[in-house]
Amino acid sequence: MATMSEQSEQKVVFGLDIGTRSVVGTVGYMQDNTFNVMAQTVRKHETRAMLDGQIHDIGKVGSTIKEVKEALEEKTQIHLTDVCIAAAGRVLRTVKTNFEEEYTDNREMTQEEIYNLESKAVEKAYQEFLQQNQSDMKFYLVGYSVMHYYLDDYQIANLEGHNAGRVALDLIATFLPDDCVDGLYKACERADLKVANMTLEPIAAMMVAIPPQFRMLNLALVDVGAGTSDICITDDGTITSYGMLPIAGDSITEIIAQHCLVDFNTADQIKIDASHMEQVKYIDIMGLEKTISSKEIAKMIKPLVEKMSKMVTQQIKQLNGNKPVSAVFVVGGGGCVPGYTKALAKEMKIPEERVALRGEEVMKNIKFLEENSEVERDSLMVTPLGICVSFYEQSNNFVFVSFNGQQTKIYDNGKLAIVDAAMQADFPNEDLFPKRGEELRFSVNGQERMVRGEPGESAVITLNGSPADIHTKIHANDIIEVQSSTTGKPGRSELADITEFKGTFNITVDGKSIDVPRTAEVNGEPQTGYYNIKTGDEIKILDYETAEQIARLLDIELTEDTVITVNNEVAGMDTPVYENFKVEFKSGKDAVLEYYQNFPDADMVAIEQENEESSYDADAELNVEENEDGSYSISGNEDRVKPEPAPAPSRRVITRDLHVLVNNEPITLHGKSDYIFVDIFDEIDFDLSKPNGRSIVTTLNGGTPDYMQAIHEGDKIEVYWK
Repeated sequence: MATMSEQSEQKVVFGLDIGTRSVVGTVGYMQDNTFNVMAQTVRKHETRAMLDGQIHDIGKVGSTIKEVKEALEEKTQIHLTDVCIAAAGRVLRTVKTNFEEEYTDNREMTQEEIYNLESKAVEKAYQEFLQQNQSDMKFYLVGYSVMHYYLDDYQIANLEGHNAGRVALDLIATFLPDDCVDGLYKACERADLKVANMTLEPIAAMMVAIPPQFRMLNLALVDVGAGTSDICITDDGTITSYGMLPIAGDSITEIIAQHCLVDFNTADQIKIDASHMEQVKYIDIMGLEKTISSKEIAKMIKPLVEKMSKMVTQQIKQLNGNKPVSAVFVVGGGGCVPGYTKALAKEMKIPEERVALRGEEVMKNIKFLEENSEVERDSLMVTPLGICVSFYEQSNNFVFVSFNGQQTKIYDNGKLAIVDAAMQADFPNEDLFPKRGEELRFSVNGQERMVRGEPGESAVITLNGSPADIHTKIHANDIIEVQSSTTGKPGRSELADITEFKGTFNITVDGKSIDVPRTAEVNGEPQTGYYNIKTGDEIKILDYETAEQIARLLDIELTEDTVITVNNEVAGMDTPVYENFKVEFKSGKDAVLEYYQNFPDADMVAIEQENEESSYDADAELNVEENEDGSYSISGNEDRVKPEPAPAPSRRVITRDLHVLVNNEPITLHGKSDYIFVDIFDEIDFDLSKPNGRSIVTTLNGGTPDYMQAIHEGDKIEVYWK
């Protein structure tokens, strides 16, 4: 028996296809790009120790593996210690999810941003998967495929280069349960075998069924087994997604068993024979020998074949972004039934020649050295041979790496990077990328604003002691150290940083043109440009200054006597002054004098009491009597005279105007020489007939006047309702 070193020098590979019904073993080696098969053997399970690719009885499966190992050792005279295995595609778990993220800074989407988005989507799929299964079991990420990208709710082929707004993606992620992997490892250990390489059955089948030069194309591989149809989609040289349907060869076998009245095993043999024989003989449960044609069997199973092909087509399209693939390769015994590939081509709406059953014709790079092999060289052997070939690919298997001191087992899909190891080690995704500080959100004139926090530092990553990043490729036994990324400072802004606050507007103050800075209110309170904005602040940028603010800005002293006018109208401290307005500040005396400087002098002059003296001597004593004829007789004068009417005495009064301030507004009273308080109501707009339950308040130079009290030039009067 050859020693271990001889096996290692020859690179002899021992592969096991541990299936639901049987275990197929293959021993061979690669030479000049050709895999040489030294020996093959198959053993069926004595009991149902496996169901749907899952080991239920590790001891019994281990015993079957040991039988296969010993048989091959006897044939090859090589002591087998290392084995290559594959997990069944039917044990894979696929999760479809949608992930959305909104970017508020309108950044350009880069490859790293897209990769970060996809990583978050995979993590979400993993969490959803754990919730659905409600299990503490560990799962390995096998692969994922993005079905669609979206930008602002519109589907888009590629996000790179676009300005980000609201981005989203639909993604399918595939996971392999740890208990399946653990069961296969333990069963091999029972046969004194060490697992040297572990891959997935769909990948193993692809190694043989799809030549390397075709793997860059968008293809589908369908492995129609006994209980399930395993599907994988290839593109750009790798498998992008996986699927499984619980309908396959056993469903067809059951129909044949019912129609032919035979047991399940006999029906299964009829199915196999019909794939390459025109007439099939069998004995039914009554002991009668019967013959059935392959055409009759094809007609019998046609409805189920069409149903299977329809389901497979729907699954392929879903996994491939709702579009058909370029071609389909079929392997496995279930795919050999008549009419299956034609039905699949019809449903897929592609030419029949693009759906092919792969068997011996794809084994051009495989050389069988064993004569009279017990194993037939057909589509059933594609997966067992692929398990051996995958050993030389150095990918699509499980490897161990050290992640922050923790030994981590991870599935190597051929493009393994540090970010994949981080995910498998449950390292938080957000701790890989720089974390921005908290956003500062506020509003300006009713419009929402946001200031982003500063970015933190990226995670510090080393691979085998050398600097690395999340995209750095990794291999078996690599040592990875990751220090979490940091969070940046929160968003910060002062009022002075707001664009609208930086502007000025022009006004005229006391005849001079002045540029006045804008002011702002925060939550209703005036604030300066040095105010640090807080989250939730409501900021209003004012388009005016009050008269008081302008005076303070220009160091103008305001007193009780100061009169403020805006656009030649008397104003108050709080009167708003807008752009291009004119404002003046004067003392009360100056304001009154200036206002009335062009009025004529109205000082009181002497009043002439009589225009002329009486026509009669005031000292004479005359006795005037009226006669019967209407004439008058004057005693002391004998002459009778006809009296003439005496002119009425005339008084010429010189009037004056009086100037006062009523409610801070200048008022002029006209037409009198003297004025009393009540005269002001003739000049002001104040309706005394509408008190509405209020009382009138009057003041004269700060005191309480009498309505008949005299008023004088420049008096300050107030009249209002209270």
